[in-house]
Amino acid sequence: MKKIFLGLGAIAMVFALSGCDIEYHDDEEALTTLFLVDQYGHSYEGIPYRCDSMDYWEHTPANGEFSFLEPEKCEFDFSGLEGNYDNSPSRDDIIYIVDYYDHGKGGIAYECEAFGVSSTYGDGSFEYDTDDRCLFYL
Repeated sequence: MKKIFLGLGAIAMVFALSGCDIEYHDDEEALTTLFLVDQYGHSYEGIPYRCDSMDYWEHTPANGEFSFLEPEKCEFDFSGLEGNYDNSPSRDDIIYIVDYYDHGKGGIAYECEAFGVSSTYGDGSFEYDTDDRCLFYL
């Protein structure tokens, strides 16, 4: 009898700890997950962001991940980053928005406080200025 309970517990633990690519919100809507990476493929950790469906600001974890419900707006605070708006060699904090397969997400409309309105390039990169805040229409 003890082996049966241990076996059932092990099965329950496997289901509880197994991950999947789609997360679910309280109202059973699927969340979309994307990532912020630099020009070398390294993740941007600690970038504050807040989407329409969120009550509080969150920060991107070590893998640069952020999740949202489509369609909604998400604001990112790039304070502390040099930006890439003026194409100066000293300003090389390029940010790409990519998916799980490292494919750039082009065509995302956005607006930044210092830069204005545009959309992400085909590789997922975008223009922003030093210490800028940008609103993405995801």
